[in-house]
Amino acid sequence: MKILFVIDTYDTSNNGTSISAQRYAEELRKRGNEVKILTTGEPGDDRFALPVFKMPVFQPLMDKHDFNFAYNDTVVIQNAVEWADIIHCFLPFAVEIAAKRYADKIGKPTTAAFHIQPQNMTSSVGLGKTEWINERFYHNFRVFFYDKFRHIHCPSEFMANEIRKRGYKAKLHVISNGIEDKFIEAGHHNMEYGKPAKESQFDGKIIVMMVGRLSKEKRQDVLINAVPMSKFAEKIQLIFAGHGPEYNHYVELGKNLPNQPQFVYVSSERLIELLSQADLYVHASDMESEAISCIEAFATGLVPVIANSTESATPQFALDGRSLFMPGDPRDLARAMDYWLEHNNERAYIERLYQKEAKRYSLSNSVRMFEEMLNEAIEDQKALAE
Repeated sequence: MKILFVIDTYDTSNNGTSISAQRYAEELRKRGNEVKILTTGEPGDDRFALPVFKMPVFQPLMDKHDFNFAYNDTVVIQNAVEWADIIHCFLPFAVEIAAKRYADKIGKPTTAAFHIQPQNMTSSVGLGKTEWINERFYHNFRVFFYDKFRHIHCPSEFMANEIRKRGYKAKLHVISNGIEDKFIEAGHHNMEYGKPAKESQFDGKIIVMMVGRLSKEKRQDVLINAVPMSKFAEKIQLIFAGHGPEYNHYVELGKNLPNQPQFVYVSSERLIELLSQADLYVHASDMESEAISCIEAFATGLVPVIANSTESATPQFALDGRSLFMPGDPRDLARAMDYWLEHNNERAYIERLYQKEAKRYSLSNSVRMFEEMLNEAIEDQKALAE
């Protein structure tokens, strides 16, 4: 089938929604589908290009997050929708609304995804904990966008429950965004043949990693502040993979640690190398719709230590309470890290359980389920037309 993805920003590796769109597009093509993207950026054989809509006042913040809104070019949007057999909208913004409206006008089937929590946006301006504002976003997203769809993709049961309890009536398809096979393959190799020796720069150090955009809601600050409270503070080497608006703040915050934190922005191959050498993975984020980076980490054979936040889907990955800590509490995080660092044999055993668990989240399996959703939406549209 010919599938159109509608997403404001596609060409970035610092945004979970964009990364998922890229991986789904590639996997869908492997399965014999044609996939094109309606997005900002340069024109190409695989896309319909839209201009960037520059946000007054907020554009510098958007640039820090590697995100741009698309400008509604009616001709481009109509050409894209007319090309497709089905249209899948990743976000609830203006270009997606316009694509949905035209698809309905000409009778094309559509589906949507709920990837972005309102808190991901409001946290950027210091309002992530302001409940009434977040609820207003949930309400507006539903009324102006999601109520128009019969099928919505949710990356986790947590996210499905969040929108279900707010009155979203479409059929919700819970499908993980999925991880690439190479993370699972690396983890299998690490478990069967042993993890690689640490690079010389990490000799004698305990590597604790966290992966994700450097932004307020991801709470890298909690991990930095936890290190001095750990029994292993002198040996811990933090590695943060990602970049974002809080980079300068986190560099300053980590200056007094015994080992200066490393901030890297690397390819997936290099990320696998680092994760394979690490001793522990921490996911301190207050809010997540799924957290693919956490799955990738335990797929390579790492025990995760996860903030037990009520606004995050990530606690679902914890096999037991030893992998959880109180959100925003560096002392409790230090306690959880110390437990695993003190019990090496137990950690090695649990690493194998986590690595096996990761196989449930393979990208190929997720895309197969996603394809089933698209086919169901196409059949629904045919039934309506009869």
